[in-house]
Amino acid sequence: MVFDLAFIWAGLIAFAVLAYVILDGFDLGVGILFPLMRSEAEKDLAMNTVAPVWDGNETWLVLGGGGLFAVFPLAYAVIMPALYVPIIVMLLALVFRGVAFEFRWRTKRGKFLWDLSFFGGSLVATLAQGVALGALVQGIAVEGRAYAGGNWDWLTPFSLLTGVALVAGYALLGATWLVMKTDGPVRSVAHRLSLWLGGVTLALVGLVSLITPFLNPLYLDRWFTFPNALFSAFVPALILIAAFMFHKGLHEGRDAWPFLSALALFVLSFVGLGISFYPYMVPPSLTIWEVAAPDESLWFLLAGALVLVPMILAYTGYAYWVFRGKVDPAGGYH
Repeated sequence: MVFDLAFIWAGLIAFAVLAYVILDGFDLGVGILFPLMRSEAEKDLAMNTVAPVWDGNETWLVLGGGGLFAVFPLAYAVIMPALYVPIIVMLLALVFRGVAFEFRWRTKRGKFLWDLSFFGGSLVATLAQGVALGALVQGIAVEGRAYAGGNWDWLTPFSLLTGVALVAGYALLGATWLVMKTDGPVRSVAHRLSLWLGGVTLALVGLVSLITPFLNPLYLDRWFTFPNALFSAFVPALILIAAFMFHKGLHEGRDAWPFLSALALFVLSFVGLGISFYPYMVPPSLTIWEVAAPDESLWFLLAGALVLVPMILAYTGYAYWVFRGKVDPAGGYH
C-alpha cells in the first residue's frame, strides 16, 4: 500500500489549524466582547469561563506553525516573508493577552490596564489572523521558488474584509460560548449580542464567499463549473442549516445549540476554503507535493505526530469534560 505522505501531512496541518480556530476562536471572542461586560463581576465571570482551557487551545497554533516549518519548508519560506507583519503583530498581541490573564487577578489599581490588554490583544490578534488569511486566499507572488511580492502586498481591501469578518466570527463564538457557560446578566448580554453577531457574521461570510471565486480562475472553476459545482454546493446548503439551528437554539433556550451551530459555520467555511485551495499549499503557484519535505523526513515526523496528536486530543477533551456545564459566579476557576 502506497501512502501519499504529503497529502496526509496536509490533512494534519489543516486539522491543527481548524482546531486552533474553533478552540481559540471563542476565547479570543470573549476578549473582544470584554468591554461590553458592565461590571467587574461580569468581567471576572466571562474570563473564568475560558481560564481553564485558553492556554491549551493555543497548542494547536504551535502544532500548525511548527508542522508547516518542518513538513512543508518551502511553503513556510514563501508564506512567512509575505505575511511577516500580520503574523508578528498577531504573536505580540497574543503575548499581551496571555499576560493579562495572569496579571489582572493580582492587582486592583492597574486592573483596567490588564482589561485593556486582554481586549486589545484579542482584537488585534484576531484582525491579524483574518488579514493573513485574506492575503493567502488572494494569492502570493512566487518566482523561482521564492516570494516575489512587496512588503505590503498583504494589505488589500479583501484582506481587511476577511479581517473584519473573522473579528465578527470570533465575537460570535465568544458570545455563544458565554450563553452556554453562564447564567444571569452575562448570559443576557451574550444572548442579545449573539442575535446581532449571527446576522453580521453570516453576511460577511457570504460577501467574502462571493468575492473569493473571482480572485483566481482556479477558485471560479472549482465553485461554478459543472460538475464541480454539484460537489461544492453542499457547503452553502449546510451553512443555511447551521444558521437555522443557531436561530432555533437562541429562541428556544437551548444554550448549547448556538455555540455548536457557530462552530459548524466555521468548520464549513474552512471546508469551503479547502475546496478552493486544493491541491495548492501556496495559491496559485505551489502545490502540496512541490513544497513537501523528503519522504524520509515525513515518515520520521509522522511517527511523532501519531503519538503526540492523540495525547493532545485526550488532555484537551479531558479538560473540557472536567470543566463542563455552567460556571458558578461565586466559585469560578481562578
